[in-house]
Formats: sequence, C-alpha cells, structure tokens
Amino acid sequence: MTTTTAPLIEVAGLRKSYAGRAVVDGVSFTVAEGEIFGILGPNGAGKTTTVECVEGLRTPDAGRIRVAGLDPVRDHAAVTRLLGAQLQESEIQPKLTVREALELYSAIYPDPLDWRPLAERLRLTDKLTTRFGKLSGGQKQRLFIALALVGNPRVVVLDELTTGLDPRSRRDTWALIEDVRDSGVTVLLVTHFMEEAQRLCDRIAVIDQGRVAALDTPAGLIRQAAGATVISFTPSAPLDERELAALPGLASTEHREGRVTLTGDDETVNAVLTLLARHRVTAHQLRVSDATLDDAFLDLTGVGQS
Repeated sequence: MTTTTAPLIEVAGLRKSYAGRAVVDGVSFTVAEGEIFGILGPNGAGKTTTVECVEGLRTPDAGRIRVAGLDPVRDHAAVTRLLGAQLQESEIQPKLTVREALELYSAIYPDPLDWRPLAERLRLTDKLTTRFGKLSGGQKQRLFIALALVGNPRVVVLDELTTGLDPRSRRDTWALIEDVRDSGVTVLLVTHFMEEAQRLCDRIAVIDQGRVAALDTPAGLIRQAAGATVISFTPSAPLDERELAALPGLASTEHREGRVTLTGDDETVNAVLTLLARHRVTAHQLRVSDATLDDAFLDLTGVGQS
C-alpha cells in the first residue's frame, strides 16, 4: 500500500436519514491513495448509502466528504471523471451488446483503458456480440466491473464486487483488483464475503446501525475478536471446572457431548496443555485454530453475515 500526506477520500461526520430514520449516523474514515479500503456490515447497516454519498449519487444531510479534494455533490462532474463505480444494482439498455457497452463507456472518458484486455481478463471476449439482456447474472456482473475500470479511474468504488460470480470468476476478479491496486488505483470495496475482505483489504471499516463499530486492518480486527484462539478437544478424563475457569486469557468455555471448547489467546493454549499434562489427561482430536474475520464480524456486530 502506498500513502500520501493527504488521504484521497475523506469522510467526516456523515449523516443521512430517510423518513426521519438515521441510516448513516456520524460515519467517519479516510482512505489513502493506493489503498483497498473495505466496508463491512450487516444488511441495512448503511454501507451502500455511505458509498453512494462518496460517489455523489446521494446528498448527505450533514458531514463532509472529499474525493481528491473535491466535493462529490458540488463538483460532481469533476469527481465523475476520476471515479469509476460498480453499483450494487445496475442496468443498461438491454439491446446493447457487450462490445457496444464497452466502446460507449470508453468514449465518455478522456483517457480510457483499452477495453479488450479487460474483456479478456473478465472472460467476456466470447460474449462481445451478445446483447446485455441475454447475459447471465454473473456475466452482467463481470461486465459492470469492466465498465467501472474502463475509464482509467483514479478511484474505483465496488459494491458487492463478486455477488453472483462462480468461484473461478470470483478468484479471477480478486486477482484483477489486486493488479488494479498495484497500478495505483484506490479501491473502496463494499462486501459481505469475509474471505474477499480478508484477502483484498488493507483496512476495513465495520459499519453497524449506521455507525463505525471498528476500523482496522483485517489482522487487527481479528485480534479484537473475543477469543482470538479456539482450543477444542475430548479429554480422556474429566477436568476440574475451577481449574479451567482459572486459565489465563480465557474468554469462554463450552462442553458438548464430552468435548471441551475453549476460546482465549496463545497464553490459554500453553496453559491448557500444561494442565492436561499435569493431570495426565490425553486430549483426543485436539484442534487449535485462530479466529477469523467472521469471528471478528460476529463479535463486533452481534449478528451473522448476510
């Protein structure tokens, strides 16, 4: 990740309400140039509204937004020239072919990319003469990603980047986005795929109920999760509950069908192994695993991903 003195995207105290209900309530973050910045959150948390305000598609009720020093509403035309967007829900004229759509979008921008390598990278070459209305959902999604990138943007906003894509297309798209970032493009990514966020993002803002619940690197968010390490085993003999409860760093204990599951940290792992050895208890089917971004998300929002 490369950084500059001033962030490329600045969001401060962003607020947006609908029918008197605050959908975005004081959201603040900055995005450095050349960064992939992720936004995670449950459905209805305010993620899409936030990025639509950054794009200038919605006017905030309060707060300050700048993209390369420009106001997305007041300077909308200038922001449009430097920002590409793949929206969560998009449509184009159904009779346009893939080639026509790519050529049309290329003609809008002063310094577009050659759309042919993009089409090849996104496996659209054999669909160039196919009308948009005849494309599958995954093919439409790949086309919208190409259209977001063809203008050679300085910033690209990707909302639910790989929804509807098969596993191969998803991983091909991840590799493409990493190449885009490496070329110097700043990426603002809204996603509900935890694996996607963990692989791609330099930093992530977790938005819950319209507010930023946490902002850190993926590894930093995982470290914040309650019980960053999970130890699971079936003991050969019962263990004293008081000794288990006294383990250092322990966050929780669960007993189910003779199996013990502990959540804690590295110190907890060492302590439980020492406890087992001291009592000469064998840990059958011992499993030790680190927490994931899913665990951090659940811990921060209190809900499952959706």
